[in-house]
Amino acid sequence: MEAINKIHHISAIVGNPVETVEFYRDILGLKFVKRTVNFDDPGVYHLYFGDDDATPGTIITFFNWVNAYEGRVGSGQVGRIAFRIPKGSLDYWKTYLEEKQIDVRLTGLFNGATLEFTDYHGLALALVEGTEEADNHKIIGFHGSMLLSSKPDVTLRTLTDDMGLVVTDTTDYYYHLETIGAERHHLIIPRQPLRNGRWGVGTVHHIAWSVPNKEIHREWQEDLYNKGYAVTEIKPRHYFDAIYLKEKGDIIFEYATDTPGFFIDETKEEAGSSLMLPPWYEAHRAEYEAALPELNV
Repeated sequence: MEAINKIHHISAIVGNPVETVEFYRDILGLKFVKRTVNFDDPGVYHLYFGDDDATPGTIITFFNWVNAYEGRVGSGQVGRIAFRIPKGSLDYWKTYLEEKQIDVRLTGLFNGATLEFTDYHGLALALVEGTEEADNHKIIGFHGSMLLSSKPDVTLRTLTDDMGLVVTDTTDYYYHLETIGAERHHLIIPRQPLRNGRWGVGTVHHIAWSVPNKEIHREWQEDLYNKGYAVTEIKPRHYFDAIYLKEKGDIIFEYATDTPGFFIDETKEEAGSSLMLPPWYEAHRAEYEAALPELNV
């Protein structure tokens, strides 16, 4: 199997959808890519944000559990999500976020200057400078994330032996890995497990890995099954196909196709302006719209 080249998307659980749009579109400057529903729980929004072209590797998505309980970050989850920013822009972002009354902390988490903060719902985020130069300070896409495994050494073997990621550093506290694609997405595994996590607002539900097309996607499904993973059937997500598994450190991994993409049912200019449903849900549109909270943004 060809190695996994990059992250496709990361999906988190948050609260009020209006606050989600305000934070990720209006403060962080990401494009509001898609307003749809959780295909497995269509009474809940599923909101997508990314770069202007909705490129896999830039997409962060949210299940909006309005009035739900706060989650507990712990083993079996994805931890802090890091975005990549242009070279030389960290000071700008630090000042900008402070002006927005967002508490920031400068650390070295991603083996370099890392600006850590949280969103309105307690989701752990970070900004890390890349090597790319730009004439603006816009977020480029993902830099990477932490993987909070209940069995760190086993998750490490999954990522390296079965998925082709490369170890770049090992310290007393962390394993550091990278994907092999041009994005060089940076994954960190703490070497000591935390207490078990609990789903709720402010936690990450899963990380999705990028697979180029349907044919290679089916090959990944068969390969992972043959290696002993409990892989799901292929699930059509309208904008991509997906398979899921809980890797042996209890983190939910998704493998998602890059095609057909997010602009198959609306243009770039229209993206995020209306509730988009897949064809198999259109008959229930009135029911879902009545159940969903208002989102006039």
